[in-house]
Amino acid sequence: MDRFTTGVVSLLLAEGAHVATCARPTAGLTALGDSPAGEQRVRLTTEALDVTESGRLEDFVTTAAKGLGVLEGTAKRHGGGGSDGTDGADDLGGMDGADWAATWELNVGHTARVVRAVLPHLRAADGGSVVLIGSVPGWKPGTPAQYGVAKSALVHLAASLARELGPDRISVDVVSPGSMLIPGRGWDRMRREEPRAYEAFVGRELPTGAPVTPREVARTVVFLLSDRATGVSGAHLPVDRAQNAPSPDGY
Repeated sequence: MDRFTTGVVSLLLAEGAHVATCARPTAGLTALGDSPAGEQRVRLTTEALDVTESGRLEDFVTTAAKGLGVLEGTAKRHGGGGSDGTDGADDLGGMDGADWAATWELNVGHTARVVRAVLPHLRAADGGSVVLIGSVPGWKPGTPAQYGVAKSALVHLAASLARELGPDRISVDVVSPGSMLIPGRGWDRMRREEPRAYEAFVGRELPTGAPVTPREVARTVVFLLSDRATGVSGAHLPVDRAQNAPSPDGY
């Protein structure tokens, strides 16, 4: 669980929300569960699970909704290094048909599943907000192609679902983070291992001279989930400090 995800959870708790979150790595969940204090800790539910296992994601949503009384927050899943603007190719290793299918299912299929699972609870609560997590390669060409194609599908999914679910007072938006420096992830490794290439990329592609921070992206997600954003739905909101190419191999 990276700093972006924990940042979203922490900000939601600070806003008074009840939050249920899941992830595969247990260490990050344990650290997250131990971090809040007092009343905030009571409002946080965590569970370690692999969303690729049949039925696990839907069971998590059902259990969380019953435990919280009303569903607040966002459940999401993104593949590989996607949350910090990297391409996730280390996990998929190539571009054959299986990789396309796996990348699509991880980024689009499971997103559709979690939205479907939360709909009955949001309708019962007379509406709510869904925020999907895209990535800069989803709207600016970069490699590998299968990752960008999957992320671009989320932009269309949010726009279509916003129209479909509007009568139920459910808003759907997508946030596309730019390159984020997250310890141990792609850009952090590049900064340490290839500092000249990293500085050249930042100087060429990021007009502010620095990547967007996980907290900046998290604040945007929390805003879209809040009552302050009731007029926003179907939006694609890049949070990337006007980043151009999504990676050193981009256009």
